[in-house]
Amino acid sequence: MKQLDTELLAGYLENLGVAVVTQMLDLYVEQSKVYLTEIAQAVMSKSQNDWQERCHKMKGAAGSVGLLTVHQQLVAIEKSSESWQQKEQYLHALNVENSSAIEAFSLWISQQ
Repeated sequence: MKQLDTELLAGYLENLGVAVVTQMLDLYVEQSKVYLTEIAQAVMSKSQNDWQERCHKMKGAAGSVGLLTVHQQLVAIEKSSESWQQKEQYLHALNVENSSAIEAFSLWISQQ
């Protein structure tokens, strides 16, 4: 479970219960779709400001629900000034990692 901050999630579970933590995941899943769409739009419009702003928002959301690898990936790319072609590759990798981390979270919560 290297993708997850299981200490943070265990604390949430203890304080909030399975239902609320599951709801947090569901909310993140929906919101991350919005963030990823917005990041893709920043790439299409080649807006460095939008890229940073939208990566920053998603970084905070991923961190708050304990998705370590997604958070770390966003920390690494948020202020990137590399080519837009490279940023497209970052976006693709982010989509893949986000899906994988959500699966890991779902599996983790189902075992609680």
